[in-house]
Amino acid sequence: MSDNTTAEHTGRIVELLAAHPWVARARPAPGGGVLVVPHPAALAASPEPGPLLREHLDQWTEVYDWVYETAEGRHADDLDLSGWQASDTGAPLPEAHMRDWVDRTVDLVLAQRPGRLLELGCGTGLLAHRLHPHLDGYVGTDVAQVAVERLTAAGLPGTAFVRAAAHETAAPRVRETMDAVFGPGVLPDCVLFNSVTQCFPDLAYLAAVLHGALSAVADGGTVIVGDNRHSGLLLDHFERLERTRDPEADGTTVAARALAAAEADEELSFTPAAVAAAVRSQPRPVRMSIHARTMAEDTELTRYRYDIVLHVGPHADGPAPGHVRRTPWDGHRESDVPEALRGALAEGPVIVHGIPNALLVDAPGAVTPYALRAALEGVDAAVLLDAADPHLLAVAAPADRAPAATENLPAPAGPLAHEPFPLFVRRRLPEVLRDHLRRAEPGTTLPAITVVDVTGDGHA
Repeated sequence: MSDNTTAEHTGRIVELLAAHPWVARARPAPGGGVLVVPHPAALAASPEPGPLLREHLDQWTEVYDWVYETAEGRHADDLDLSGWQASDTGAPLPEAHMRDWVDRTVDLVLAQRPGRLLELGCGTGLLAHRLHPHLDGYVGTDVAQVAVERLTAAGLPGTAFVRAAAHETAAPRVRETMDAVFGPGVLPDCVLFNSVTQCFPDLAYLAAVLHGALSAVADGGTVIVGDNRHSGLLLDHFERLERTRDPEADGTTVAARALAAAEADEELSFTPAAVAAAVRSQPRPVRMSIHARTMAEDTELTRYRYDIVLHVGPHADGPAPGHVRRTPWDGHRESDVPEALRGALAEGPVIVHGIPNALLVDAPGAVTPYALRAALEGVDAAVLLDAADPHLLAVAAPADRAPAATENLPAPAGPLAHEPFPLFVRRRLPEVLRDHLRRAEPGTTLPAITVVDVTGDGHA
């Protein structure tokens, strides 16, 4: 093939790719092949998900349809642990630990005193079965039809379930279901989505879901974003996995493997600052509290995850930050925690901060989240995650002072999040475009297609 013919062929390929609706621009690559920039509309999270983002969401729907259908972890109607496996071994997480995980989430939700609850991504109903007796009404949504059908068939009093994605809080079928349970036009006073954000493609989609949840909740209510993976602990997580898999590997090897695994991770993790940024533009006041996971057992669910509670509306203004005393943790041994906390909390309201998390760091005065919870038994207080450093804990007393710990939220030292969507687009879009070329030009030689710029702004 002559140079002119090659140029003509490449030009034709570039023209075909540029005409695809998911492509903003295409151009020849310097060393051969074609560079393509995705069209922003294909990546959009709102007002409706673009086609590439929908494909990312759909792959998770397929995963959970299969997991719930096979029901390999189903112990009982109210304890279906299908899909809950340890990252290091692939074995099911211990049943007792998962019961503790459920109980801690239920405690967090009920501490907000909800009456009407909308849960986005209700899954197998681990929370629905336990929350509904304490509520005036419960509505659950999920993308897996089998989960919706099973929970509907369970006939839990005061509940209803509907198939919908997390971003579809304003969908007519969701509103109709809430009307049937809460009353016509009545808003939930709590919107909950727990252990679902890891399936989100990026921060833009997280923001879209948050905005929908905030728009759906009544004044004075809460939006609870539970069991989130913290991007500031992603390397810690993968280093621990690599050490478990290869105990003889040296530190440099472990660090390199962990970095590569973290960069290739296919689940979303983010800092609390990402949520703060997403809700900053909301028309109603929103105050945020960041809660540590306080289960007894040391697993990835305790070490690397956290909960966020967004307090919404005029009543969210709460007590003025100046009315909350702040005191640093003074390095007590874990055995001295109850006495140390009693002394610190005696002159509340107070936030005790700078408590090293013994699950993550070996430092003087380090304490586990569980030890703090045990020491606070019967005390009106909350165990928090430090807003700036996820290796640190804090305690707020009384518990309703927890949002004061995030006043003037500092910027994180690293990025706001690890987003899996760009990796997905770089893999999936060339597959789609090669199929497009096969249909448009049967028998043509397919070039290497490289996706550049997955930010949605259209610039290469």
